[in-house]
Amino acid sequence: MLTQPAPLAELADGLRSGDLDLHAYIDTLCDRIEQVDPQVQAFLPEPARRARLHAAADELLATFPDPDDRPFLFGVPAGVKDIFHVKEFVTYAGTAVPPEEFAGEEAVSVRRLRDAGGLVAGKTVTTEFAFFEPGPTRNPHNLAHTPGGSSSGSAAAVAAGLCPLAFGTQTIGSVIRPAAFCGVVGFKPTLHRIPSAGLVYFSRTLDQIGLFTQDVAGMALAAAALCDDWEEVSLSEDDIPVLGVADGPYLRQATPDALAAFQRQLVRLEAEGFTVWHVPTLLDIEEVNRWHRRLVFGEFAREHAQMYARYRQLYRPRTAEIIELGKQVSDAELNDLRGACIELRDRLEKQMQQAGIDLWVAPAALGPAPAGLQSTGDPNMNLPWTTVGFPALTAPAGRVNGLPVGLQLVARFSDDELLLAWAEEIAAIVGEE
Repeated sequence: MLTQPAPLAELADGLRSGDLDLHAYIDTLCDRIEQVDPQVQAFLPEPARRARLHAAADELLATFPDPDDRPFLFGVPAGVKDIFHVKEFVTYAGTAVPPEEFAGEEAVSVRRLRDAGGLVAGKTVTTEFAFFEPGPTRNPHNLAHTPGGSSSGSAAAVAAGLCPLAFGTQTIGSVIRPAAFCGVVGFKPTLHRIPSAGLVYFSRTLDQIGLFTQDVAGMALAAAALCDDWEEVSLSEDDIPVLGVADGPYLRQATPDALAAFQRQLVRLEAEGFTVWHVPTLLDIEEVNRWHRRLVFGEFAREHAQMYARYRQLYRPRTAEIIELGKQVSDAELNDLRGACIELRDRLEKQMQQAGIDLWVAPAALGPAPAGLQSTGDPNMNLPWTTVGFPALTAPAGRVNGLPVGLQLVARFSDDELLLAWAEEIAAIVGEE
């Protein structure tokens, strides 16, 4: 096991105050990357990483010499998934297609990281164009298992202590699932709460930027710096959310072992005073799964129409397959499917209101990380929540067959602040298993 503690909140406090020397920390981090990443392969290679980070640290210290004036993420190094454009780096997007074909200006989210005092630790490995063709990254808990995808490198880097914060994206389940597989906290804010400009897009309708940390407190710090119009919330002891379980075919997608672990998590939460309602929900999940994929495949095919025509032989088989499938989706059907996302969101929010539910809870994946690197796992436990753009978070919640699993928490559209406020206590409870 190649994991190491690296809680963001504690680290950020030390760097801001100066109790933790920034240059010394960079050397420690780079030593860790050089020691561990040849096995985990979370980052794209960068021979001059140490020198680049020290130069960036000099500039940051000159700009903010007074600890009292330092921003939230002063000196915090973040891994950035290699579908984000970052000014010092070429964007490869996990593909053999020439990178100049999709070059672009630095992502808005990366600029926000810099504005908050953060540093770019490096580019992290992604599956090809953020779909299912995997890269070389391995799970730090067991190198014979997948870290999940498509944000493979970001989840693995945080779990291995190679960086305390990392950026990913989710179009189906590419933040929540790898976070669960790697035993870290994953957070996907409400749709477009972090602007997506500056990505190599998969689906412009549903691509959503997400984050990885080891701690919920650190995630709240990062979210406050990166999300639009963040407002801190203060909860009283009586502010306990009512939890909803989506009973029915959606939940039955998970494996028996994962469902048994989920039931143990619910028992722990009820013992601590949480109310759990079991509500028949997403009874049409097979149909939702089907049309979600038609929507994103159709948009992906249009995104790549010109490049695919020129470089078809360079696309890996599963990526080429979804382009061919996406070509069969008409413009009229795409418009209908975009409308279906809104209709499903309205239906779920109405059900939450009628049942008095504040958070949906579910397994974060069908089970623990599968063995082998040929597959990144099934994202169906995340799919409906991504479809409707709800904010979602996974917290580490014990192990199944020796590997981490996560508890997925899903709030109403735009209730990101409440989700993170509630998540800290829930994470502490289920993390004890």
